[in-house]
Amino acid sequence: MTGADRGRWLVYSAAAAGPIALGAALYPARGHVAVANLALVFVVGIVAIASLGGRGPAALAALMSALSFDYFCTVPYLSLRITRSADLTTELLLIVVGLTVGELAARGRRARRQAEAGSEGLSRLHSVGERIAAGEAPDFVVMAVAHELRDVLSLRDCAFTRTPVAEAAARIEADGTVTMAGMVWDVERLGLPTQRVMLLVRGGGLVLGAFVLTPTPATPIEHDRCVLAVALADQLGAVLIGRRTAG
Repeated sequence: MTGADRGRWLVYSAAAAGPIALGAALYPARGHVAVANLALVFVVGIVAIASLGGRGPAALAALMSALSFDYFCTVPYLSLRITRSADLTTELLLIVVGLTVGELAARGRRARRQAEAGSEGLSRLHSVGERIAAGEAPDFVVMAVAHELRDVLSLRDCAFTRTPVAEAAARIEADGTVTMAGMVWDVERLGLPTQRVMLLVRGGGLVLGAFVLTPTPATPIEHDRCVLAVALADQLGAVLIGRRTAG
């Protein structure tokens, strides 16, 4: 189990057990604190879980909060029976709040990832661009781009070849789309396919070589990262075609 998997498991565990512990802690306050105020405490817990785990954990926390609220905070106590319509309404609202907050949290996390990816992409392009502007030899630019591609696409290996390459079953197209045997591949869910993915290097309308990518199996890759990989390869293509023209 990876660190990310363990973290995800812990968040789901907190989403399931946290509302129960919260309900038990609030049980002595029954009859002394307004039921609506007790429900708000559960909302705070749902928001906390949503901020940590997003949509799925928030939905689980909302469901467990509704059950815990019913069991610990409504009459009859320590029972899942519902005798008042107001309590039923509150429990339904807890679930709705959890689903809504979870969706908002998921969108916020996705927006942050996209912003971070955009900043990272500009930094990588700038790094390679500086090497090109400094007049580094093409072989060093090749190594720099290969290094960036390993990080961007979470590759196990990345090799460049200048010789004409046979058509590969899997390739990253010019628009960042990944295809497998001519069919679009869901790289964001499944990761890069096979053990050999081709990324062509183009310049001046010509194919000047290709990177042969060896992916890490079952590692999802965002489409924007594939677009960044194409942009990095295009930078190298501009160097190679410039050198060919100069020669």
